[in-house]
Amino acid sequence: MSDNKFKPFVAPEVKMKELTLKSILLGCLAGVIFGAATVYLALKAGLTVSASIPIAVIAITLGRKFFKTTILENNIIQTTGSAGESIAAGVVFTLPGFLFLSANEMGVSGGESYFDYLTILILAIFGGILGTLMMIPLRRSLIVKEHDTLPYPEGTACGSVLKAGEKGGEFAKTAFMGLGFALVYAILQRVLHVIVETPTFLTKQANKVFPSARLSGDITPEYLGVGYIIGPRIAGVLVAGGVLSWLCLIPLLASVVPGEVIASQLVKLGLLASLDTPGGSGNWDPLTRTFGNYSGAIYQAYVKQIGAGAVAAGGIITLIKTIPTIISSFKDSIGSLKEKQEGGAEVPRTERDISFKFVIFGSLALIVLMALLPQIPGESIWNKLLIGLLVVIFGAFFVTVSSRIVGLIGSSNNPISGMTIATIMGTCLIFMAVGWTGKVYEPMALVVGGMICIAAANAGATSQDLKSGYIVGATPKNQQIALFIGAIVSSLVIGWTVHILDTPTTEMVQNGIHHAIGTEKLAAPQATLMATLIKGIQGNNLDWQFVLVGVFIAITLELCGIKSLSFAVGVYLPLATTLPIFVGGAIRGLVEWKQKRSGIKQTAEEEELGKGNLFATGLVAGGAVAGVLVAVLSVNENVAASLQSISAEHGLSNVLGDGGYQVLGVLFFAVMGYVLYRIGRQKQAPIDNI
Repeated sequence: MSDNKFKPFVAPEVKMKELTLKSILLGCLAGVIFGAATVYLALKAGLTVSASIPIAVIAITLGRKFFKTTILENNIIQTTGSAGESIAAGVVFTLPGFLFLSANEMGVSGGESYFDYLTILILAIFGGILGTLMMIPLRRSLIVKEHDTLPYPEGTACGSVLKAGEKGGEFAKTAFMGLGFALVYAILQRVLHVIVETPTFLTKQANKVFPSARLSGDITPEYLGVGYIIGPRIAGVLVAGGVLSWLCLIPLLASVVPGEVIASQLVKLGLLASLDTPGGSGNWDPLTRTFGNYSGAIYQAYVKQIGAGAVAAGGIITLIKTIPTIISSFKDSIGSLKEKQEGGAEVPRTERDISFKFVIFGSLALIVLMALLPQIPGESIWNKLLIGLLVVIFGAFFVTVSSRIVGLIGSSNNPISGMTIATIMGTCLIFMAVGWTGKVYEPMALVVGGMICIAAANAGATSQDLKSGYIVGATPKNQQIALFIGAIVSSLVIGWTVHILDTPTTEMVQNGIHHAIGTEKLAAPQATLMATLIKGIQGNNLDWQFVLVGVFIAITLELCGIKSLSFAVGVYLPLATTLPIFVGGAIRGLVEWKQKRSGIKQTAEEEELGKGNLFATGLVAGGAVAGVLVAVLSVNENVAASLQSISAEHGLSNVLGDGGYQVLGVLFFAVMGYVLYRIGRQKQAPIDNI
């Protein structure tokens, strides 16, 4: 099917409500909810799932039933809302790195002063705007001219959902069932504590056969849903990385490395004040010279650095593999900019973009604002001008790369980490070339990497939105305006959510931990990696021996024909995170095996919109939103005390014992898994002839 024969669902000559106040407000609400949920999920698991399809499902349900929205208004709701998820991912993958940069003379990270709400807000808005700006001149080349060659999987699926809703599609019911199930489960787990959060089996350090091995799982609905969505292959590779770390490396190191050596390494990393100070990572006891949690101490001292090396290598390898795509997409996109619209004829509604002049002046305005705003790190206006220039140059390149890649393999497989690593390495090398070395320039390098990560993530989501719009017959200019609005509004909540989740618990403060981000509960793997790279290049103080172990683990996986990035993320994350994700993936694998045995064949689009996927999407959204709400409530000490007073944990532990209480939680999780399996086995209404 060639481009000139393609006919959108709504013809160009049709006049229909599109960019309206209600569509913008509903889209902003969706962006805020999914943005906050993405912050929570990305900080805990280092993973995100696309919000476009669930927002489209919500739009056709709430919009059509209660607000009488048109298909083009529903598309604007989905477009505006999806900006929140992509920007949140870019923020969380980089900006918490401010907390992990080199310590100053006070023993505090040199970037911590920039980890405030206003700086995160500015960088989130600027990165989001940059991603949308750079996509404006690329739309015709990538979305229109290559409609047949670049499928944009999520965008095509969203277009089908929107058209199905126009014809009475019943997609939303299953997603809302998952949302409701997750909320009830989360109340039982996080408020009433009927369900244990992390059942754990741990061998003692004194065990001569298998010391300090730890098998645990955060049995939450969002992890189960994520596992089902990403499927058995990726989920299996993820948990394999966790098995290597927690059941191989940690027991091995526990056998051969004395406790004081581990504690000295934690002191070097700034995770323990001194050998004579109690607390820190692993709960060090200076009197007995032992840890309360050996596995946690070894993970922080050594395994995280090994994991960081593996993630860095995996990201770079993934980027290298896409070099042919990068080169071709960059050439094609530059070529499209040289073409000029033929004069005379009026431009059809479905081909109207924001003017290219706006892109030029918008980019220049970003550079100037970055140079003038005091929230942007830099010793002088010239420092900041160089940062702004690097952001625009790297942004133009990687936005093109990101858009083309997601067009081929989807947003979930977009190597954002690899692009950010390449940007940070390039920025640090440029800094070194002009003599900018040392701690003071670390925050500047992170700003460049952070904005490119946000821009590339948003560009990928923007591309999918524009594809959906092209299919249903939307006005590109209206979508681009909606994306700018969505980026700004969702950024207002993203920074606030990050700071709420970063608030340490009373127990953390007693152990000398002042930020929840960076602990096992909120590992923030990508952000920690970015800070580690910057410190290593700028200050040459990286423990390369551990990082290189991770690098060669990634290379070994590639030589075995396994994609190393997913495995590397598993090495870095706690096994408690990847194990429940694997359970979700295994359930998806079982459903697909049963379907195959029954002779049921599904297209990729039908799988994306299947009942199992929609229910899993509801589990992710419900569980993540509940996690954010509980975290917000727990910041207030009186509310936290009230929640603690209604906890059933103490009573159940007394009746069942600690082991019985944990078994009860596992049974609840098994019931949720069984429900997901049964729903996944149900047949979805066909989407043919939509």
